[in-house]
Amino acid sequence: MSDKKKNGATHGGKLGRKQYEAELATLQGELVSLQEWVKRTGAKLCIVFEGRDTAGKGGTIKGIVERVSPRVFRVVALPSPTEREKSQMYIQRYLAHFPAAGEVVIFDRSWYNRAGVERVMGFCTPKQTEDFLRMAPLVERAMVDSGIILVKYWLEVSEEEQTRRLESRINDPRKTWKLSAMDVESYGRWYDYSRARDAMFQATDVGGAPWYIANTDDKKRGRLNIISHLLSQVPYEPEPTPDVKLPERQKPGDYQEPKLTLRHIPTPF
Repeated sequence: MSDKKKNGATHGGKLGRKQYEAELATLQGELVSLQEWVKRTGAKLCIVFEGRDTAGKGGTIKGIVERVSPRVFRVVALPSPTEREKSQMYIQRYLAHFPAAGEVVIFDRSWYNRAGVERVMGFCTPKQTEDFLRMAPLVERAMVDSGIILVKYWLEVSEEEQTRRLESRINDPRKTWKLSAMDVESYGRWYDYSRARDAMFQATDVGGAPWYIANTDDKKRGRLNIISHLLSQVPYEPEPTPDVKLPERQKPGDYQEPKLTLRHIPTPF
């Protein structure tokens, strides 16, 4: 593995923006190396992100994918199931999104909806939750046995930080789109979610696909720690940096730009 991998920014005081951006740039360079290894070897990587509302799943996923190829890294965030999907075996609509050779699939919430929001909000019966918790480890064992590298993250925030972030969404017009009715309803059920989380961990923290918990009260530090940990879970080997030299650009010869009536974008800045 690359010697650039880090143990993450887990200590120290407040992480300044310059330091954060420098650390993130290094880790994103390693994600590109991981990407090329996945393409070269035909590896299959599946990453699951679950956690409290406002825990920073979206920002962490953005940090992972913003410098890699969308042809290799694919984010899956499924909407509510259709009536047809409700009639299927529960896990069925997720199966089609599992990675093939040379792909990295990131689930922004996943089949674990059944153990979390569906259980807490009454969208499924207790028996359906019980059946899911019994079935999930079997499905995940089959995934791992098929060669998929499965990494599962739970992002955790404190009650105080969640309140602060939700109030920010309420009061900042740039963030109101992030605030759903479900977020508001879920806010009052902190301990119902805690019980659901604990039951989920107990049933599905299996050897081939354990859970990893990240505290994200400090968003920047949390993102760096998660990306660093993710890199440590994949046995990738970076390729040597190619020695690329640009060729000499051709002469214009008889080329002249045509006189076309085009609408150029104003440049006020």
